[in-house]
Amino acid sequence: MGIVASLLAISAAEAPAEWQSFHGVRMDSDPVLLARFERAYRYCEPEANYRGSPYPANPWHVTALRSCMSRLGILDRGAYSYPANRLFYPLY
Repeated sequence: MGIVASLLAISAAEAPAEWQSFHGVRMDSDPVLLARFERAYRYCEPEANYRGSPYPANPWHVTALRSCMSRLGILDRGAYSYPANRLFYPLY
């Protein structure tokens, strides 16, 4: 039940402002990081279509996309990207 609830709470953050590096630097703060984000997103989107779902709003698609992006060093930082963020970072 908890796994299903956590998958339904995943956001489909595609804007570079909603992603950050492992060190907490926003991907849209530097042109080099923005180019890195664009390359990673172009690489991970087909993988998310294959491993997850071809529908971008589907939780399996978003999970596969976040998994691929995190392997490349880019994390989702949206307020609703993880259920715990709503508890500890309400203004995030």
